[in-house]
Amino acid sequence: MLYPLDKIGKNETACYFLIKCREAGLLGMNKSVLLFIAMLVWSLSLHAGQSVIKSLRIWSAPDHVRLVFDTDSVLQHNLFTLDKPHRLVLDLKSAKLGVKLPTPENDSFITGLRSATRGKQDVRVVLDLKGAVKPKSFLLKPNRQYGHRLVVDLYEKGKSAAKRSIPVKALANAGERDVVIAVDAGHGGEDPGARGKHGTYEKDVVLAIARKLVKQINRRKGMRGVLVRNGDYYLGLRKRMKIARRHRADLFISIHADSFRDSKVTGASVYTLSRKGASSEAARWLAEKENSADLIGGVSLDDRDDTLASVLLDLSQIGTLQASSEAADRVLKNLKHLGKVHKRKVQQAGFVVLKSPDIPSILVETAFISSPKEEGRLKDAAHQNRLAKALASGIDNYFRFQPPPGTWLAAHHNREPTRHIIGRGDTLTKIARRYQVSLSRLRNYNAIEGDRIQIGQVLEIPGS
Repeated sequence: MLYPLDKIGKNETACYFLIKCREAGLLGMNKSVLLFIAMLVWSLSLHAGQSVIKSLRIWSAPDHVRLVFDTDSVLQHNLFTLDKPHRLVLDLKSAKLGVKLPTPENDSFITGLRSATRGKQDVRVVLDLKGAVKPKSFLLKPNRQYGHRLVVDLYEKGKSAAKRSIPVKALANAGERDVVIAVDAGHGGEDPGARGKHGTYEKDVVLAIARKLVKQINRRKGMRGVLVRNGDYYLGLRKRMKIARRHRADLFISIHADSFRDSKVTGASVYTLSRKGASSEAARWLAEKENSADLIGGVSLDDRDDTLASVLLDLSQIGTLQASSEAADRVLKNLKHLGKVHKRKVQQAGFVVLKSPDIPSILVETAFISSPKEEGRLKDAAHQNRLAKALASGIDNYFRFQPPPGTWLAAHHNREPTRHIIGRGDTLTKIARRYQVSLSRLRNYNAIEGDRIQIGQVLEIPGS
């Protein structure tokens, strides 16, 4: 017969065991054996309620460090800081370490980790630090990839996000700034995104593509790309928007790799924010305007009455959504040159990263990582370069068609592109020479494959 030992207080377990032995007529057994068995049962019950720490992962971001403790159950904890020297102390209740603590290498916050047992069931983990930190901790429930987790984030104490941000590059000429494009590699750190059949993680390939895209953008005069995430670490979705705003971005582009249960599904897609998503975001901004430190189109909402704030926000969103749609169209045209796209028109969705009311934002699903064929292409550096060039050309086309006021592009290129109506005897080569643009750029700008054109067809001529 099994008895519910977990229902009994731990100090009562041995006594309970002896009582049941007596009821069963077993007290005639050797008392030393009985006592040993009783203490063994008590010892097992003592550890039965302990959480086991199975692993510890450390992720370093530019402005914080994240520690993730993987456990087999919900972990009770308490943390506090000490100085002289600086330390973070983490007390883990009813827990035991099932793994050796890692040694931090070139970490911006932590110099070492050590642990010790406290009492009979608790563990204390001590982090030796380079300076004062502001810690934050929270628990995460199991999901498809991980079990129970305790997350501890360390931020440098007394250092604001604004001071940590990279300053905007000084203007080369008065009144002629660069167009800034914030390139966001999706997922990262604890959030790997989708996983291909051969083990490729979305977070890795999109970061590689994002880095190549920034290089392509920076090769173009009057344009500057900045990476929102430049390493394997987690960033909250709204924090990505804030980073783009700190850089005063003119366009936000988020790079992803799609996934679907059917591995035959392939192709790229481009998204902008849906009207429904814009409406929900407007309601959130208006509800939080008194406590919001963000700006809408450079205008603070906190000192405006509800009606005026709503009008300002609505005007900002209308312009942003229109610009997002135009930029997405240009990018999708260029992606079509690489092969089949999943959706031939720009799609709308309520992605959080697209909700910045004052920055035109688009999201690109570069391919389906769930397709083994496309997974292989996404890992290929040459294909990553082709993707980056196509995205950069689409962005370039958009900004040369509609450059922001005060930028170098606005000062050196016509706002409206020159249009050429194809006549008898015209060829793409002759048109390119006439307007002094490259043949490949003329094709890309008008989404033309090959050399076939028709009389009466209208071509847009990009700026020189």
